[in-house]
Amino acid sequence: MSLFRIWKRTLTAEHTVVEGVRIDENEQCLIVSVRPDARRQQRCGRCRRPAPWYDAGRGRRRWRDLDHGVLRVFLEAQAPRVTCREHGTTVAAVPWARHGAGHTHAFDQQAAWMAAECSKSAAAQLMRTSWRTIGAIVERYVADRDRFVDRLSGLRRIGIDEISHRRGQKYMTIVVDHDTARVVWMADGHGKDVLHRFFDQLGADRTARLTHISADGATWISDVLEHRATHALRVMDPFHVIAWATDALDTERRSSWNRARRQAQDPERARALKDSRFALWKNEADLTDRQAAKLAWIAATDPRLHRAWRLKEALRAVFSLAKSRPTAALRALDRWIGWARRCRIDVFVDLQRRIRRHYQAIRAALTTGMSNGLIESTNTKTRLIIRRGFGFHSADAIIALVMLTLAGPRPQLPGRQPASA
Repeated sequence: MSLFRIWKRTLTAEHTVVEGVRIDENEQCLIVSVRPDARRQQRCGRCRRPAPWYDAGRGRRRWRDLDHGVLRVFLEAQAPRVTCREHGTTVAAVPWARHGAGHTHAFDQQAAWMAAECSKSAAAQLMRTSWRTIGAIVERYVADRDRFVDRLSGLRRIGIDEISHRRGQKYMTIVVDHDTARVVWMADGHGKDVLHRFFDQLGADRTARLTHISADGATWISDVLEHRATHALRVMDPFHVIAWATDALDTERRSSWNRARRQAQDPERARALKDSRFALWKNEADLTDRQAAKLAWIAATDPRLHRAWRLKEALRAVFSLAKSRPTAALRALDRWIGWARRCRIDVFVDLQRRIRRHYQAIRAALTTGMSNGLIESTNTKTRLIIRRGFGFHSADAIIALVMLTLAGPRPQLPGRQPASA
């Protein structure tokens, strides 16, 4: 096998002819002279269609390729211009790089894989480039991957949520597809205006095809859905409903603690109530012996707080029952609302009013089994991206990495086959 054929295999560049290899002593890099094969010459750089030759352009240019050992590698070739019927005069296409890019496909693919697996700074150091270049490569890779993909097409069941990405109440809005488990839309900010932008992009026809929308109890989400997707079945996230009950229980625990501390003048009992938080929060089946003993002590000394704990556990049992017996869970929910209405614990009386306001959405959660678990998982992965990069200056950089890793197929290392299932 000739040296040039070996270099062609090394470069992983298809439809490329290697003409020569030399070392640039001044820049300490390896220069590989290449040209497209006969069938890939004189094509428009934008649409890749054959086009007549226009001029020689600015002569030879270079594209950064993957390093060879400790040496940087550049592909060097002529960059003539052609006249395209659709795009006019433009630089001719080359098979080893995207139009307008200064890096080869292999370089972009490995940089995108690095950005998906580690921080931009680490990727930039390994690839011997800047983190801004890594960000540009990520955007270019996602745009190329999704060029012929409409992420908002075919949506039936979606989830909507918000995630904080910086201090000072800085949020992003995220929409996921329950059927594909992928992010389909993400934007900086939250509130009615941002969510209206999503439905504007979705359009009336595609909005009419939505059947289920899962979300928490945020007012700005419910208000927009009442105007833009009234036909879709809104599903309340069970996790947030249980979180409401847990917050109500903790409020009652603090009230009991304050009563013991101020009215009864019993510091030991007050201290024991203060330390009972985790025993009250935890699911009954997961209690340790010490926590079970703490609950037994609460039942004997503070029946009101123990009744609040029973209300929290009963509501959790409603959603557990829905996994196997949805109809029975609906009846159990109605009984729980009646019990909470008569319990004479103000925070739980307020909670049953709140549940009644979202009654239809909670019933839908019991009957369909949907939740915002997929979005919560996406939020966790987004926070990992933020933590891995030690924060980002803008939401756009976070969105680009989320779209890279969670909105479509993840990038593969060049020359490797995707792992089989």
